[in-house]
Amino acid sequence: MAKLVVVYHSGYGHTKRMAEVVAEGAAATLVAIDAEGNLSDAHWELLHAADAIIMGSPTYMGSVSWQFKKFADASSKPWFGQQWKDKIFAGFTNSATMNGDKLSTLHYLFTLAMQHGGIWVGTGIMPSNKKSAQRNDLNYVGSFSGAMAQSPSDSSPAEMLQGDLDTAKLFGQRVAEVTARFKS
Repeated sequence: MAKLVVVYHSGYGHTKRMAEVVAEGAAATLVAIDAEGNLSDAHWELLHAADAIIMGSPTYMGSVSWQFKKFADASSKPWFGQQWKDKIFAGFTNSATMNGDKLSTLHYLFTLAMQHGGIWVGTGIMPSNKKSAQRNDLNYVGSFSGAMAQSPSDSSPAEMLQGDLDTAKLFGQRVAEVTARFKS
């Protein structure tokens, strides 16, 4: 069975909730980057042993959080030894506004994955972009590169829209399916 890990940072809880749903869809282990941008040695070992690494960060000021960036910089140790080469990678993000420059965050995650010699998986979910579309539809935010969610700045994680969470779950399932294909 493939081993999948969701590594994420969450500042206000929205990205954590999204990470939990992605992990549920992927049957993955959750690894939280702490408030100082650190992981335990045991968490690094989980990442080294994983077949797939799904990365998540809120979008702050058009990119990943500084805590996630610290993790990314620390990943230069496995990069140097090419420990993560040919792993499956994917990513997700959340921000308060509909656009919020979330694509910049996904590009950052994609670039990190490519630097590690990884294989990127997008959502594979068609956008909900017809006149009849409702905000709670699957992939309403319209991302192919990775899962995106939008949470108003004055909302709690419990108020995240079910459509964004359903998109995240399907995204996790897709990453697990692609990983299983590569493992066989």
